[in-house]
Amino acid sequence: KLLHFFDHIQPWYLFLWAALWMILFGALENLIPAFSFKYKRLKHAGVNLSFLLTTAVVNLLVGLITAGVYVFIRTNEIGLYYWLHWPLWAELLLSLLILDFIGMYCSHYILHKFKWLWKFHMVHHADTHVDATTGTRHHPGDWLIRETFALVAVIITGAPIAFYLFFRFCNVVFTYFTHANINLPPWLEKPLSWIFITPNVHKFHHHFERPWTDTNFGNIFSIWDRIFGTFVFDDVHKIHYGLDV
Repeated sequence: KLLHFFDHIQPWYLFLWAALWMILFGALENLIPAFSFKYKRLKHAGVNLSFLLTTAVVNLLVGLITAGVYVFIRTNEIGLYYWLHWPLWAELLLSLLILDFIGMYCSHYILHKFKWLWKFHMVHHADTHVDATTGTRHHPGDWLIRETFALVAVIITGAPIAFYLFFRFCNVVFTYFTHANINLPPWLEKPLSWIFITPNVHKFHHHFERPWTDTNFGNIFSIWDRIFGTFVFDDVHKIHYGLDV
């Protein structure tokens, strides 16, 4: 039933979904803030949300390419989905893991490792007051790289469109969740962080200098950072947001 829902979902649902989670985490930032920022919150949100305009243009272009990719995949039965005959839940989980690894972890990693790509990604890291709206702050070049990697993951997995859209909806939740200026209680944060990226885990990624800047690349799952040695956790009060340039 869940996948049937995503098979027939309307495009505007994603925008509504994103707005709802941004509002929710924005409210939690007032209740359980991690840092007490002194800034004009509405102005800050306006700057960050303005990047949604260029993101929408990139999404439109990539969406057209994605449609063509799915026609190609279905016609030629390309990808793990057509070769593995696992239970549906296992195929969905595998697709989520691969989409998150290639589409988010790998794309994020190279945005830090190549200087010309880092210049795109600097727009995201330039925010000195990281909150839920920072999740929308992406240079179009940065976003295009991420979307391209996600398409590669789609081809590898052969994931049905419902799987892909389910991943996108999960991705939205974690994008705003991990950037939110909230402080979860340790009894909740610690067990969650063994599998998922949590707000305090992602805060280290937004520290202004290395080595912390080049850690915690994941968006949904923290297991990739743990496997590849890019996971770090320390005292969050040592963190200073922004860039070293």
